[in-house]
Amino acid sequence: MVAAATQSYLSLLALEPPGWGGVMLVGFIQSLKLAFGGYGLGLLIGIGGACGKLYGGPVLRDLMEVYTTLIRAIPELVLMLLLYYAGTDALSQLLALAGYGSVDINALTAGIFVIGVVQGAYATEVFRGAIKAVPIGQIEAARAYGMSSFQVLRRVTLPAMLPHALPGLANLWMVATKDTALLAVIGFSELTLVTRQAAGSTKAYMLFFLAAGAIYLAWTLVSSLVIRLIEKRARRGLTRTA
Repeated sequence: MVAAATQSYLSLLALEPPGWGGVMLVGFIQSLKLAFGGYGLGLLIGIGGACGKLYGGPVLRDLMEVYTTLIRAIPELVLMLLLYYAGTDALSQLLALAGYGSVDINALTAGIFVIGVVQGAYATEVFRGAIKAVPIGQIEAARAYGMSSFQVLRRVTLPAMLPHALPGLANLWMVATKDTALLAVIGFSELTLVTRQAAGSTKAYMLFFLAAGAIYLAWTLVSSLVIRLIEKRARRGLTRTA
């Protein structure tokens, strides 16, 4: 009797209906799309922001300082609500003014934009600190060889700063993965929202939230393994300090 009840309880996680496992898998894939897209956008913003802070003019440096200060000062949930509703509406209006007519921005694109903007502020500081850790002699040597500023950045500064930036970037990846859950409040069907829907429909709250936690944990462990491999490769040839 107990075994049958347990089997019936666990059947709620089946991939086929009436199980909710397939729905949770789709939600997890949506979460990964958000995480990868937002993280990638954040890296691009971070590199641009760090270069702007270090090498830009006074106006650009001040703008980057305001951006990073505001993003890091305001709670992420408030930022996401603000950027999702106000930011996407402003972008749609700008596109309409540019002659593209009314543009409907889908939830996935908006979610990637929101996470990317938040990640970009933190990535800016990570890259800025890593670039400043590059020995100035390497940059001066590259300039002495006649490299342009872009060549110095691409061939010397970015490769040399990568080992210094990786710990911070790894932490940002973990944050991006967890930040996808915050988009449940705006109705995006990622893992947290579909888990809540499944639990509400079946009243098996413990089962579904434990399952969602296990999925997040498994993904974190896989991410940690990949990050360690990347760090090992990026630090090859470097001498270890005692």
